[in-house]
Amino acid sequence: MLILVRSLIFNAFFYVNTTFMLFLALPTFFLPFQAIVWVAKTWGRINLFMLRVICGVKFELRGREKIPKGPLLVAAKHQSAWETFALVHLFDDPLFIVKRELTWIPIFGWLMIKGRMVPVDRSAGGQALAAMTERARIELAANRQLIIFPEGTRRAAGAEPRYKHGVAHLYASMQVPCVPIALNSGLFWPRRTLLRIPGTVIVEILDPIQPGLDKEVFFKRLQSDIETATARLIEEGRKEIEAKAGA
Repeated sequence: MLILVRSLIFNAFFYVNTTFMLFLALPTFFLPFQAIVWVAKTWGRINLFMLRVICGVKFELRGREKIPKGPLLVAAKHQSAWETFALVHLFDDPLFIVKRELTWIPIFGWLMIKGRMVPVDRSAGGQALAAMTERARIELAANRQLIIFPEGTRRAAGAEPRYKHGVAHLYASMQVPCVPIALNSGLFWPRRTLLRIPGTVIVEILDPIQPGLDKEVFFKRLQSDIETATARLIEEGRKEIEAKAGA
């Protein structure tokens, strides 16, 4: 019951914070796009702070020193809404590939356009992939870091992975290092539930994959690296949850 109450309190503060930051971001329409990126990073840091204070959900980052400087393709495991805000502040000038429909949302979508996110029309097939690749190339040429979730949607912690080949296409087209990210956020911010489970979300930055590999070699290595590390982090997180339950 206590976890539910704390989760509901956090969720209320989360939406208040989100609404406040959206209005705070309105003046950035008249500023360089980096201003909205700064707002997004601040929004993420505040959410992490509230999660820790209200719900007891902490954050541990491993391997930050492995992040190269300059343009990057960042391929992260996607288990929860948590990583959509928590990963942003780890990079100098991040952007996401997003569903085109999100850019239609008043204020929120306009700010995504201002922040130069890369929209993709999933119904347009190969044409959408080509347009997405061209936009991504432009942004990476501006020294940015493109964060992509290779599975395309959230997968529950421990669920069978379903990686899509779009990440391999981007890797081959961009010719920049790819930084894989493993995490266990789905244990503490499960999808499709209001509950926020006390514990430590671990994010692990893995060894960068340098450009130049064959697409299929890259694709298999990326999945192997992320899934091997994620399985280890999930096991570590489950032990923490069991230890708290038995205390």
